[in-house]
Amino acid sequence: MSLTRSEEWYLNMGPHHPSTHGVLRFVVKSDGEVIDEVKPDIGFLHRGIEKIAERLEYNQIIPYYDRVDYLAAFNASWSYVMAVEKLLGIEVPPRAEYIRVILGELNRIISHLISVGSFALDMGAVTPFTWAIREREVVNDIFEMVTGSRLTYNFPRIGGVYQDVPEGFREKVLQFCEYFPPKLKEFNDLITYQKIFIHRLANVAVITPEQAIAFGLTGPNLRGSGIKYDLRKNRPYSVYSEFEFDIPVGTGEAGTLGDAYDRYMVRIREMEESCKIIKQAIEKMPDGPVRAKVPRKLKPPVGDVYAATEAPRGELGVHLISDGSSRPYRMKIRTGSFAAMSIVNEVSHGLMIADLVALIGSLDVIAPEIDR
Repeated sequence: MSLTRSEEWYLNMGPHHPSTHGVLRFVVKSDGEVIDEVKPDIGFLHRGIEKIAERLEYNQIIPYYDRVDYLAAFNASWSYVMAVEKLLGIEVPPRAEYIRVILGELNRIISHLISVGSFALDMGAVTPFTWAIREREVVNDIFEMVTGSRLTYNFPRIGGVYQDVPEGFREKVLQFCEYFPPKLKEFNDLITYQKIFIHRLANVAVITPEQAIAFGLTGPNLRGSGIKYDLRKNRPYSVYSEFEFDIPVGTGEAGTLGDAYDRYMVRIREMEESCKIIKQAIEKMPDGPVRAKVPRKLKPPVGDVYAATEAPRGELGVHLISDGSSRPYRMKIRTGSFAAMSIVNEVSHGLMIADLVALIGSLDVIAPEIDR
């Protein structure tokens, strides 16, 4: 008589489980510790932004985009104003474009810091998170200097940015670009190349290149599977075509191509590349106005446009439909986190329950991007 007995059972992970990074629930069907099926249950944070936009004028919608991804608020708002500018045929002044690039890349760095820091925390390492928060606060000081806020900025405007950068901005940013790389090396010495951390992530939750494309993954989750696709290079917007930088991709350096460690390493290396872009943008930034002249009441012509930026969690796209009035007829937001949710069940089959935490952390999902 066998002493082992198999029995399937259901486990609720969330909506307040620390590893779900917000109000997100997974219904896990498992046989003991081995996962058979995972169903994401989303919508706990749904606020109806797309519907609300139909009752607001174009300028009034900008602050709502800060809440689509509060860890990368500038990038989210940037996508929206780009869509309206495309709809109206507005040309943004060069200085404003450079300011957008600098702030967008700074926002990418501090978003990735939260990602890698909280990922280490999910895996049981407390100290890396506090170190990541320490470096993030330095950039928060810069954002507060420019925008007056440290989390949601309401700074992009249709036609440019709210105001010019203050005196001392250039020096402060360059100082950070010198300060940060050595600190990132310290972070890597602490956790990135730590043996136990690597063993928790290598060969875990592998996403093949074919799966990544089939499920519509974008950003670091796509590049972690070895696919070199980045909107800043493949469909350049703003002034990104003027800068030299690399696109990090997964290589299977610690295990298998497309595993959780590859997705983590892409974000680590993207922070290094962001510093390169910022330094080039600071050196090349021209003088001039920071906002184009646009009417107070915007009434775009009838039509529709799609505009997207390479946000920290992947392609953040905005589809706007205009009926000729001062309010959008329809607005649809495309986010990297929502796309990432679709692959969770596909990849989690056969994982241990503890490895599901590694999968969620490696995808770097954020609840407001999923629910909107």
